[in-house]
Amino acid sequence: MVISSSHIYSKSNLDVININTASKNNSKRFPQNGQIQIYQSSYRGSYPSIIRDSLRNAALGRKVLLIQFMKGGVKQGVDNAVKLCGNLTWVRSSHSFDQYNSEAIENDKNLKKSIHESTLELWNFCKKQLQSGENDQIILDEIFLATEMKIIDKDDLISTLENRFISGDVILTGTDVPKDLLLMANQITELRS
Repeated sequence: MVISSSHIYSKSNLDVININTASKNNSKRFPQNGQIQIYQSSYRGSYPSIIRDSLRNAALGRKVLLIQFMKGGVKQGVDNAVKLCGNLTWVRSSHSFDQYNSEAIENDKNLKKSIHESTLELWNFCKKQLQSGENDQIILDEIFLATEMKIIDKDDLISTLENRFISGDVILTGTDVPKDLLLMANQITELRS
């Protein structure tokens, strides 16, 4: 079941352009950026529809960036992004929590450090992409788990989203969404089993 709601993020997020005519002063509002959409669920791995939609958008000619923070694999990471449909760039962490069991991570400080560094490298790449204006849609999959684990600073995420330069939407997914981020969202979708 999908429950969705939307609201206006903030009046300060809109640029107002005045158009002078012979006798009237008309104002038109143009959004500064695309929408922030949040998909939340009570369990991990519930977002295949977002990945499906990103493939469809790429096939329709939109430039899409899909970042998976907590999933990784062999020969992945920022330098080994996968290109699909010509317009979808899919990036996963070069070392991620999903590759190892939690006990192994806690017992091996070098492994834990490597996973944190890999996730931060991915986040720094995302920040550049959010500022570049090169993508029509950016999906930050499981970003909230990375903030919950204190790998990515929540205030840095908020600041980056506030100062983004992208005409399309930014989609964030995760299980435990901080309230400050819920308040920023134009649309919130809750996925239920």
